[in-house]
Amino acid sequence: MNKITQYFLQGLLFLVPVAATLYMIYIIFSKIDGFFSFDVPGIGFLVTIGLILAVGFVSSNLLANSIMLRVDRMFARMPLVTMLYTSIKDLIDAFVGDKKSFNKPVLVALDADSRISVLGFITREDLNTLGIADSVAVYLPQSYNFAANLIIVDRSRVSLLTANPKEVMKFIVSGGVSA
Repeated sequence: MNKITQYFLQGLLFLVPVAATLYMIYIIFSKIDGFFSFDVPGIGFLVTIGLILAVGFVSSNLLANSIMLRVDRMFARMPLVTMLYTSIKDLIDAFVGDKKSFNKPVLVALDADSRISVLGFITREDLNTLGIADSVAVYLPQSYNFAANLIIVDRSRVSLLTANPKEVMKFIVSGGVSA
């Protein structure tokens, strides 16, 4: 009976991540295909990828930069839209743009003895515009979640890590399981 239980658990360990990944891919394809009325599954997804590539190609030209600036200014003038637009734009830039923000992994001591610590990323080193001196902004991703916390920490409690930022993010998001 122990062997059967072991095989069952081993099967779960293999199948659950595979099935969850395939299901997420299926949902993404279905949602994107739902925006278009093509009869062939996957065509809407390919059209979306093509559209994104075309916009990326066009926006890399000098002429397109002026158009992008106009769009930025237009969204910046709309009261409620500006907050949403700039937040999303900054978040995307933080991950894939020129201003990558998650490139300084740190260890933050939560207690005076440094026995309890959390991993995170410094996102801003100067908080004087907020009236906060001698502190940094640290982003703390949560394990197995798409949420996070931003904490303001005294510089003395933050230690820079020499680890690869991608590996640190993978370690945090996996709950310390991924090595």
